[in-house]
Amino acid sequence: MIRPFLGIPLLALALPAIAQGFQPTAQLDAAVAQFTGVGVGQEGGAQMPVDPRLKLARCAMPQFGWLSDRKDAVVVSCMAPAWKIYVPVRRAVPVAPSAPAAAVVAAAPVKAEPVIRRGDPIMVEAGARGFSITRDGVAMGDAPAGGRLMVKVDPAKPPIQAVAIEAGRAALPGFAG
Repeated sequence: MIRPFLGIPLLALALPAIAQGFQPTAQLDAAVAQFTGVGVGQEGGAQMPVDPRLKLARCAMPQFGWLSDRKDAVVVSCMAPAWKIYVPVRRAVPVAPSAPAAAVVAAAPVKAEPVIRRGDPIMVEAGARGFSITRDGVAMGDAPAGGRLMVKVDPAKPPIQAVAIEAGRAALPGFAG
């Protein structure tokens, strides 16, 4: 006995009902444009349309708001069923004001000349009231007065960091003065 299979006709009737269960993205685009006051692709409007591949459950009343005070994205959300999407907004590119012709342009800071150069023999000092310690070493880099440099004091140990004071003299950080 062959029973007629009614599943295919019922499935065909159900497909339009299933398709109606999704939120049309074109409606979201129009609502975002109304919220921002500018169309899609324009400055201040959505950068691009909402992806039509999104299958969001139909929402009776989507809510719109700005993601932040910078107004760089619109938050579209639905309370029931719960979903939320972020629509990026095309921001105006600020044009840097050009300097007037008579404006004085600040000079670039001058790099201080090093007082200690790589390979120089130097004396590293550390001390406080009542005592002082000195150690000879070799500078592993250049440094201006007040600048930091690495000093090799023992070939068997890693270098130490020191602050350049003057030519041939450096101090341990915290003891410079």
